[in-house]
Amino acid sequence: MIEVQGLAKNYGSFAAVQDLSFTVRPGEVLGLVGPNGAGKTTTLRCVAGIIPASAGTVRLAGHDLRTDPVAAKRALAFFPDEPRLFDYLTVRQHLAFVARLYNVADHEALAQPLLEELEIADKADQLPGELSRGMKQKLAIACGLIHSPSVMFFDEPLTGLDPLGIRRMKDSILQRARAGAAIVLSSHLLHLLEEVCSHVLILKKGRLIAGGTIPDVAAQFSNGEPGVNLEDIFIRATGGTEN
Repeated sequence: MIEVQGLAKNYGSFAAVQDLSFTVRPGEVLGLVGPNGAGKTTTLRCVAGIIPASAGTVRLAGHDLRTDPVAAKRALAFFPDEPRLFDYLTVRQHLAFVARLYNVADHEALAQPLLEELEIADKADQLPGELSRGMKQKLAIACGLIHSPSVMFFDEPLTGLDPLGIRRMKDSILQRARAGAAIVLSSHLLHLLEEVCSHVLILKKGRLIAGGTIPDVAAQFSNGEPGVNLEDIFIRATGGTEN
């Protein structure tokens, strides 16, 4: 479970995130949306412990991120939009290295199914410099999944993936939600969020504009109109477009 209360992040006098609270329960996928500069990536980085929050509390899988950061981060996988890989480790060696960091027993038995699921098994002995942008993204995702995290944060996870890769990634996200993971997904691709998310959080200028299940948020902004989709909701809630 992800529990965030009163989260704030200030850069000097600029408030990037203000008094943000939300909960993601096991099996839920929360879509984080907002215009550029709304505070989506800052929120994810604070909640993942990558940058310190100015205020608020974060609990991941029952562990307080501030007082018990090691236990909280052991339950976590954070997937940034830009994969960060080691130039001189092969695909297989990346997975072995990350597995050792998390004390994953028998990682080889876990690595091969992951490589096959993400369709990079045939690249197992290649270095990152030999991989396409999409393959690098798949490798970074495989590394994040090797310790079977119960909490996952995705920041634009489909960057560089081809249509088949996008479909596979959506299936992987839903599969892990069904297995009980709590997931937050930030993306400009509103149709993706509509397909995989159970809940949505709309931010503007670091503040919460609307949140809840997609049907509940749609009802809030539909004005009684049928067939309102997430793009309609976004435009009505923020007064703009996702560009």
